[in-house]
Amino acid sequence: MRFYLQIIILFSGFLVFPQGEANIWYFGDGAGLDFNTDPPTALYDSPIYTIEGCATISDSSGQLLFYTDGRKVYNKLHQIMPNGEGLLGHSPAPQSVLTLRYK
Repeated sequence: MRFYLQIIILFSGFLVFPQGEANIWYFGDGAGLDFNTDPPTALYDSPIYTIEGCATISDSSGQLLFYTDGRKVYNKLHQIMPNGEGLLGHSPAPQSVLTLRYK
C-alpha cells in the first residue's frame, strides 16, 4: 500500500497545470521579465524605480493585471490606477508591498 501511495504522489506532479499569476515581473529601474515566453522576454516599459520592494499580479492566463512599487499602483497600460498614488510603501524596504488575489 505504501508503495502505491509513493507512486501516486510521484506522478501526480505531471497532472498539475501551472497558473499564470506570476508570469510577469516588474522590478528595479523600469525592468521586467515575461515568463509567458521561452526563453523569458525582457521588458523595459515600466515607469517604476525601486531598489527592493515591488509586486506584480497577472491573471490565470499570464496577462498583466497590475504592479506596484509600494508607493504607486500601475495598470496593464502602465498608467497609475485610480487611488493608486500616495501609498505609504518605502522603496528600499524589502517588504514594502503585499498583494493578495481574492476569488
